[in-house]
Amino acid sequence: MIFDSHTHLFGPGHVTGAMREACQRAWGKEHELIALPEDHQESIKDVDGAIVLAFDAPATGTRVPNEYVSEYVSKHADRLFGFASVDPNNDLAPGILEDAVKNLHLSGLKLGPMYQNFYPDDKKHFALYAKANELDIPILFHQGTSFVPEGFLDASRPAALDPIARAFPDLKIIIAHMGHPWVGECISVVRKNPNMYMDLSALGGRPWQYYNAMVLAMEYGVTHKIFLGSDFPFFTITQTIDTLWKINDVVEGTKVPKIPDHIIEDIIHRNIPEILRLRK
Repeated sequence: MIFDSHTHLFGPGHVTGAMREACQRAWGKEHELIALPEDHQESIKDVDGAIVLAFDAPATGTRVPNEYVSEYVSKHADRLFGFASVDPNNDLAPGILEDAVKNLHLSGLKLGPMYQNFYPDDKKHFALYAKANELDIPILFHQGTSFVPEGFLDASRPAALDPIARAFPDLKIIIAHMGHPWVGECISVVRKNPNMYMDLSALGGRPWQYYNAMVLAMEYGVTHKIFLGSDFPFFTITQTIDTLWKINDVVEGTKVPKIPDHIIEDIIHRNIPEILRLRK
């Protein structure tokens, strides 16, 4: 199995405000962040399946509706699992999540403190995590940095998820992008909590950080908790696998540790749907 655990859709009008402005500063004034279902289909044509993420982040101008993701994944139910997203600042968030799972047949929850501007360890959000726990669905957190100035950087440290993992030990939690740049902190919190995992999406663009992250994960014995993920449309799964196979290139000819082929193979062929118990 090759499974992409981290992909996005962005339809027309889904990215506005602060997020749109930040993208245009980064990639040019004419840039529009668009990733349509047909683009997504092309990106996953050579893999067995993928997780597709909704995103409800009004604080920074991004809203990919749960309904949009549900409609798409329902047409490819043999390969795709949709993750809902709800704004934790909305008092109705637990009920919205329950509806998305029971009526839209979504399989998980995507949260991003950096984009939704909330502090994940604030007890007022624990009702949302309790609902995810009750529904027996995983939560994928974007717990790391971003280029959007309006985002809450101080809400984005991976260690902020430790109180949640302790309160809900059966809740499966994935930290996106290995929590970059706080990779060591991410590895520490993932190692101590049996139901926490991390994905390597988007790290291929920073070869030195990527290499060091993988060495640290190997030294701490947690490479079995790393998920393959592309962060499409920012990267493709083909690029992601290619950069993973090239991870030792930055230290070629030195005596520093290398990432063995068997660890790379294990990550590429991990059965993520089975680990997360994903279902429609």
